[in-house]
Amino acid sequence: MVTEQSMAIGGVVLCGGQSRRMGQSKAMLPFGPECMLQRVVRLLGEAVRPIVVVAAPDQPLPRLPPEVEIARDRQPHRGPLEGIAVGLQALAGRVEAAYVSACDVPLLAPGFVRRVAQLGAGWAVAVPRVGDYDEPLAAVYRVDVLPQIEALLSAGRLRPAFPFAVVPTRRIPAELLCEVDPELLSLRNANQPEQYAELLRLAGFSP
Repeated sequence: MVTEQSMAIGGVVLCGGQSRRMGQSKAMLPFGPECMLQRVVRLLGEAVRPIVVVAAPDQPLPRLPPEVEIARDRQPHRGPLEGIAVGLQALAGRVEAAYVSACDVPLLAPGFVRRVAQLGAGWAVAVPRVGDYDEPLAAVYRVDVLPQIEALLSAGRLRPAFPFAVVPTRRIPAELLCEVDPELLSLRNANQPEQYAELLRLAGFSP
């Protein structure tokens, strides 16, 4: 896809986490007529393409549209930063940047994705900042930051926020994103059963 800045943007959805607090795979949680991963892929696909889903090596996945690509973590237990690297590598040569999303944000607004991409034009990374916290799994990463991310992985520096210290990063104030997503529902995730039930309620589905 081409944004207003004529920058080709793809999408990466990370679903290889172990979901310990939820007690089951968040990617497979029912959400209305879809499961969580199917819904997030559909919503993200309204804003960017192509889309790569990054999963753990043996992780089962639901049926996805044929144009959605599946990639697998190369090494286990390296967290989201491994998934970001795998996703960017899969998109290299086809897009300039990718919006990276978790798989458990079923209220993701396509306009939110487009806004982050727009505000991040010219930066290596554009990450929403809410209060004192960055949102690395709702951010746009240029594909050419892959070498720096690989270097962090090789050094065992696995926190998703570490790239922000080594590449030019724009931290986007929350108020700029509230213009398209007033309650920032795009950032609401389902780490625990109570949060999952609340997201279902907000979407108009019965918990």
